Amino acid sequence: MANTEKTVTVEQIGSPLRRPKEQQATLIGLGLNKMHRRSTLKDTPEVRGMIRKLPHLVRIVDEA
Repeated sequence: MANTEKTVTVEQIGSPLRRPKEQQATLIGLGLNKMHRRSTLKDTPEVRGMIRKLPHLVRIVDEA
């Protein structure tokens, strides 16, 4: 049976330097910590909420 789980790939486009600790922690929660690094995650409401908190630091690259 094929894997039907949806995923979302995000890329870090902004620096966490001089950002609040909460935003830095959210980036780490997304698996990002350096510029232009990409992370593929399960497409869940929790992950989508984390992405919405950081629209100036991350962008969605791919939704599968």
